[in-house]
Amino acid sequence: MNTFKLITAELQRLEQAKTYKYETALESAQGGVVKVKGKDVVMLASNNYLGLSNHPAVKKAAIEGIKKYGYGVASVRFICGTQDIHYELEKKISKFVGAEDTILFSSCFAANEGYFASFINEGFGSEQHKDVLYSDRLNHASIIDGQRLCRPEFVDKKIYNHSDVAHLEQQLAEDVNNEYRFRIIATDGVFSMEGDLAPLNNIVELGKKYNAIVFMDDSHGIGVCGKTGRGTPEAKGVINKIDVITGTLGKALGGAAGGYISSSKEFISYLRQKSRPYTFSNSLPPAIVFGAMAAMDLLMNDKSIVSRLHENTAYFRKEITSLGFTILEGDHPIVPIMLGEASVAQEMSAALLKAGVYIKGLWFPVVPKGEARLRTQISAALSKKDIDRALEAFEKVGKKMKVINQ
Repeated sequence: MNTFKLITAELQRLEQAKTYKYETALESAQGGVVKVKGKDVVMLASNNYLGLSNHPAVKKAAIEGIKKYGYGVASVRFICGTQDIHYELEKKISKFVGAEDTILFSSCFAANEGYFASFINEGFGSEQHKDVLYSDRLNHASIIDGQRLCRPEFVDKKIYNHSDVAHLEQQLAEDVNNEYRFRIIATDGVFSMEGDLAPLNNIVELGKKYNAIVFMDDSHGIGVCGKTGRGTPEAKGVINKIDVITGTLGKALGGAAGGYISSSKEFISYLRQKSRPYTFSNSLPPAIVFGAMAAMDLLMNDKSIVSRLHENTAYFRKEITSLGFTILEGDHPIVPIMLGEASVAQEMSAALLKAGVYIKGLWFPVVPKGEARLRTQISAALSKKDIDRALEAFEKVGKKMKVINQ
């Protein structure tokens, strides 16, 4: 009974602090405009960067996948859960991101957990080893949790200041004489709370200089960054130079589910043997595999999709700043609108929904205390009319709440 009292008290505390997370049900498919409580609202909170989650070609492909291959595989990959389409999608991803091979997971969260634990905890014939991880302070929770699965006797974990190449090199240089088996630099490609890109070109140089493996999660970069949407490595000029790339099929590439790791053929073969989330989880169902391949084909064959996303992003960033809102600078579709206090972010989110804009507030512990924000996410599915409608709502609500001047 005491346990339930403690839980109830914590829930009440969250509500009183206005940090309780409320779910808002959509009554339509995901898109630039969605229906909430019978009302059409502009969607500015989705990872549907390319607008492909409800694209006719993607839906058609998903239906075709069910018709040809069924609803699910009812098995893990190595028993009887591998269909030829899984290999086809893995090859398509490998070619797109510039890697030798790829392995699919149920999510990128699972992929990140599978990478660190299976790599660092394995002795490769000897239990006596020590590795070292250098991780960006603002890395995604999946990277953090993946590293928590690593047994402490096998790894030293070090945190470097966000995107601080000098601090990273200082840590690498301090360890240059230590007899570590593997040195691993881990970073997001795009940091999901800030919308900024990692300095991958500099990190790749440090990896070469200090013989370190460069690991990057490009979940918010794939399909978004770079002229052709090949991700943060394209934007930073280091395609084919990242040792390990993880990513998701649940954002720009169709928006459903699924993750992947792309690397060398040898390392991917190793993960098929050792990665527990891969070995003990069902394979991706045919509808998702077909849908993801259709999304990738659209991305590769229609360059206007990425350019439209970039144009929408530039327009929104310019206009929201002109209204007087404070945003974090950059050029990614993630546009954080800084508000400071969690209660303000939550109140403004609710007011904007009433005004016709779906957006969510973020606060501690997702972001540091005092840095609560609305995380705007722009999509290629938005028309200029949709964006202007959203901007009008921001102006109206912002003035009413005195977030911006009258």
